[in-house]
Amino acid sequence: MQSTYLLIGGNLGNIEQNMQTAISLINKHCGVVINKSSLYKTAAWGLTDQPDFLNQVLVLETNLSAQNLMQQLLFIEEQMGRVRTLKMGPRIIDIDILLFDDLVLNTELLTVPHKALPERKFALMPLAEVAGNIIHPVEKKSIQQLLLNCKDNLDVHKISPST
Repeated sequence: MQSTYLLIGGNLGNIEQNMQTAISLINKHCGVVINKSSLYKTAAWGLTDQPDFLNQVLVLETNLSAQNLMQQLLFIEEQMGRVRTLKMGPRIIDIDILLFDDLVLNTELLTVPHKALPERKFALMPLAEVAGNIIHPVEKKSIQQLLLNCKDNLDVHKISPST
């Protein structure tokens, strides 16, 4: 079993329900979610003229390879109605692989660790909550250290404890 850290989120529809549906589908098709961060509310990053996002980090144990996991996650997004029309635009659900054990991978389908992780507070904050001492395999710093050094000034608020 490999441990992977996923970031799920969205800003359309019933966001919390969409996230619960995604977690159920991830448990069904990808492995076992063994831990979850709190929910975090975040202003949109990149394309800012859109509703705020809710985000959460999941700790997943899986037997899938990183590439097969990514294919399953894209399938789940599609099943849930995600349509990719505008880069960084509003979405019903978004599921990213942040870390996959200590794997370093760069393919057309997938880059692990997520290439923007060190610059994104909305991903680092929930990840630090569940895995603050994990060492980023490229940066060679803990997630907590990356968060402390992060220059991102985006407004990110914990809105609920993990359930």
